[in-house]
Amino acid sequence: MEESMADSRNFIDNPADIVVIAGYFVLVIGVGLWVGASLFASNIGSGHFVGLAGTGAASGLAVAGFEWNALFVVLLLGWLFAPVYLTAGVITMPQYLRKRFGGHRIRLYLTVLSLFLYIFTKISVDMFSGAVFIQQALGWNIYASVIALLGITMIYTVTGGLAALMYTDTVQTFVILGGAFILMGYAFNEVGGYTGLFNKYLEAKTTQTFSEDPMVGNISPSCYEPRADSYHLLRDPVSGDLPWPALLVGLTIVSGWYWCSDQVIVQRCLAGKNLTHIKAGCILCGYLKLLPMFLMVMPGMISRILYPDKVACVVPEVCKQICGTEVGCSNIAYPLLVVKLMPNGLRGLMLAVMLAALMSSLASIFNSSSTLFTMDIYTRLRPRAGDRELLLVGRLWVLFIVAVSIAWLPVVQAAQGGQLFDYIQAISSYLAPPVSAVFILALFVPRVNEPGAFWGLVGGLLMGLARLIPEFYFGTGSCVRPSSCPSLFCGVHYLYFAILLFICSCIIILTISFCTTPIPQKHLHRLVFSLRHSKEEREDLDVDERQAGPPDFPVQNGQLEHTVEMEEPSPAAPSLLRRCLLWFCGMTGSGSSSSTPPSEEATRAQELEDITEDPRWARIVNFNAVLMMTVAVFLWGFFA
Repeated sequence: MEESMADSRNFIDNPADIVVIAGYFVLVIGVGLWVGASLFASNIGSGHFVGLAGTGAASGLAVAGFEWNALFVVLLLGWLFAPVYLTAGVITMPQYLRKRFGGHRIRLYLTVLSLFLYIFTKISVDMFSGAVFIQQALGWNIYASVIALLGITMIYTVTGGLAALMYTDTVQTFVILGGAFILMGYAFNEVGGYTGLFNKYLEAKTTQTFSEDPMVGNISPSCYEPRADSYHLLRDPVSGDLPWPALLVGLTIVSGWYWCSDQVIVQRCLAGKNLTHIKAGCILCGYLKLLPMFLMVMPGMISRILYPDKVACVVPEVCKQICGTEVGCSNIAYPLLVVKLMPNGLRGLMLAVMLAALMSSLASIFNSSSTLFTMDIYTRLRPRAGDRELLLVGRLWVLFIVAVSIAWLPVVQAAQGGQLFDYIQAISSYLAPPVSAVFILALFVPRVNEPGAFWGLVGGLLMGLARLIPEFYFGTGSCVRPSSCPSLFCGVHYLYFAILLFICSCIIILTISFCTTPIPQKHLHRLVFSLRHSKEEREDLDVDERQAGPPDFPVQNGQLEHTVEMEEPSPAAPSLLRRCLLWFCGMTGSGSSSSTPPSEEATRAQELEDITEDPRWARIVNFNAVLMMTVAVFLWGFFA
């Protein structure tokens, strides 16, 4: 009897089993850490440091809500969106939409929208952020700083010198975060600690409050005194600068587009080995999103305390001298801390790594935008264009978007009262909600079809442009010089507008979808959430396109890879001078771009389709997701 009881207790006490269990544990944790770090690195850049700190300096803690909202939305990516992307066997978002709806119109729309967003929310913002750092470090004006930044970036981009840096984005991000922790320590020490920050911020106001401009004169205290609700995360729904319903609902809509359907973010997410790894990565990314409040927003507030006459200036002519724009200089809050407080050596390292990461980001964006333009737009105009023609057109396109971005810089400087982060969120609020509506309904409403999705996108775009164009034509103004934009167009907070735009887009999509022919279920297996576990064979709507043209290829390090196979006669060997020019323009080699073989892509897609999870690990990640949400709710409540 005792022997049988002993036999029933199967203890794992041999080295082999223990090593295997420990190894698997390390593997799961390691891949989860890498996915989460990669997601965070894709999101955090110099624009965050400049923008979050600047808005924190101007109005207090509420801007951290943009980051803490992501804690919940990134879980939607891991638990709702990623399973469908995996079972669909896709690795790009346009590929998913083509499988889900078929046709070409939606892909072309998303290409044009992506190029628009590249110019106005990525390239111009990155250039401005880097220029602010250079301006504060070297004392150059904003345009000289931009030209220097672009000159180095363009040289490295066209000669391929930044290729290695593109593979170290995650490492660079954590070096930057290490420097940010050090700077945070110096900043809190300088202001008297956490208590000193909250004791002194409400008294941080400039001493220069009179303008020689007769149209301005004595400036109202409401324009230069810190807001009374500066320490509140949730603010008045009517009078607040970030009303709490807009922050909770409107921001979730915009964040849903960014975290759940943006190609770069989703591509990093799908790099996980399986669904459990992806979920673990999303949890880690969520924990990392707790940091910006303490690494960026609060240091921005400290910068206002230490340098109120610069960071909190309100007199237009004084602000113009300090930072080059009349609406305010809150954007210099973080770079000013780096230059003033960081010790010698660390200051240079922080600036160098941040600018290197910025140039890497710009180079990646240049590559992606030129690929999108040439492969999705130019090849429609000239289907038989050769490789060299496409490369040349891509370079010219980069020059064009750089010129447009430079011309747009004054708008970036002055938009939303000189607060960079609000500018980024405003542009996204006018353009992203229709895309969010399409992806959400595509996943959860099988009845939605291609006409409904397309016309929902078009209708949403027209509504968004009806708000965006007047706002940037009249300008958003400042407290000292309010905008003359009619309240009919600009009177609604941009996040409230995002809610309205999302609802209208959903109505258009659903109305047209229910009035037109539905997509047969044989085309929807494993493409919608309710059919994610279906074992039925799916007839893909994009099968004809995949047979007729080159397949989709993954985005790697922010770059879209395509294959272009053209039958061209072999050219004569170019001269030495011509070879040098071709090398400088990135046109060396045999002329055919390297890409992942279709067989490898098919294998990868098949691997992605499996969403089965080990029950033990599924329980662990689910528990950690609940734990992270508990931490997030506590912090929201603590600072509410």
